[in-house]
Order: sequence, then structure tokens, then C-alpha cells
Amino acid sequence: MGRTVTSASKTPASRTASDAMMVLPITRQTVTHQATEALRERILRGMYPDDTPLRQDALAAELGVSRIPIREALRQLEAEGLVVFNPHRGAVVSSLSLDEIDELFELRSQIESDLVRRAVSRTTAEDVSRAKEILKAYEAAFRAAEVAEWGKLNWEFHSTLYAPADRPFTMAIIQRLHQQSDRYLRMQLVLTHGQSRAIDEHRGILAAVAAHDTKLAAALMRQHIVGAGRQLVRFVSTERQAAKNGSLKSRRT
Repeated sequence: MGRTVTSASKTPASRTASDAMMVLPITRQTVTHQATEALRERILRGMYPDDTPLRQDALAAELGVSRIPIREALRQLEAEGLVVFNPHRGAVVSSLSLDEIDELFELRSQIESDLVRRAVSRTTAEDVSRAKEILKAYEAAFRAAEVAEWGKLNWEFHSTLYAPADRPFTMAIIQRLHQQSDRYLRMQLVLTHGQSRAIDEHRGILAAVAAHDTKLAAALMRQHIVGAGRQLVRFVSTERQAAKNGSLKSRRT
């Protein structure tokens, strides 16, 4: 009768080899995740502006990793809409046209007003308390000019309001839309000093949610996003026109 060999009977050498096979993919995935996080943050902070070429060799040297996690990170960022692959230039930071920015915010306004409408009746006192704490941190980041924190805290505030709706697929879509608009919004807030307006509108939305006023919360959320989109379109249009005029002037001189 044959004897069944269990995993406990493996030799130390075989266990070491087996463990190594299990650990390597996890290590590689961790490096890829770290590279993705680092590149995403650089794009969102404006360190890599629109249409900037993202050369794998240079990025690998900058982050101290091999090209493999960089390539995988760029593919992930492509899926998020932050990077595009050009047949002639390779990976570049994506750039949104004015029409695309307008479409993005219109889409956000429709989906997010619906999410908060679904969430209000299921929102607990604990949810409201959590949102208040995030809003305090958001306002503190504004006062301290901690620009890198603005996008993260803005998403945490919005997602906390939407979480009770329990719509995970919709939340994933909205998070991607936030990522695509984040770098433009940060730039706009810095250069136009629009922080006070953002704070006041967030406070109004939170008050409506806390009062379980579904209709008002949805209306304020829609107004908040549509207004931000319109301001952003005007801002980006002005900035791009100024850059174009400056480029023309430089060539003429």
C-alpha cells in the first residue's frame, strides 16, 4: 500500500524553494504598487504636466527599480486615464480637452448626485461624524497649503458620503473620474484661491446629509460639481490660451 506524502515531509531545501516561489510574485506586486503610487502622485501634483513623455529607463532610475514594475505601473495608470500610449512617443501624461473636462464633470454631477441621494436615508451618525473629521482635515490642509493632500482628502470626503449607498461598481467609476480631474482642480485652487468656495459648498452638502434632506443634498452635490467643472473649463481655457500666446511671442522674438 502506497504511503501518502504530506507537505510536512518536505525537506528544508524543498520548503525554501516552495516558499520563494510564493514570495516572489508578492514582492514584485508590492514594487509595482509602490511605483504606481509614486507615478500617480507625481502626475496629480503636476510634477509631470500634460503630454510629458514618461520614459521607462529614466523613471526606473529615478525610482530605483527595474523597468518591469514601471511598465506595469504605466499600464495601470493608462487604465485610470492618467497615461496614454502614443505609437511614436510611447507613454505620455494624458491631456483632457475642454470638451472632455466639461463631459467629465457633467458625468460626475449625474452619478454623484444619484449616489448621495441613495446614501442619505442610510447614513448614520457615525458616517456624519467621520465626514466632519475628514472635512476638518481638508480645511486644515487648505490653510497649511498642503496641496498634495487636497485630492486625497476631497475623495475621502465624497466617498464617505456615498459609502452608505453600497454601490461598489459605481464608486470605482467615480474614483477614476476624480483621479482624472484631480490635477486640474488642484492647479485651479492654487492659482485662483478657490478654497473658500469649496469649503462652504462641502459644509452645505454635509449639513443636508446630516439633516437627511435627500432632495437638498442631491441638488447641492450637483451644483457643487457642475460649478466646479464650469470654473475649471474657464480656468484651463485661459491658461492654455496664455501659454499659446507666450509660445507665439517667443517664436516671433
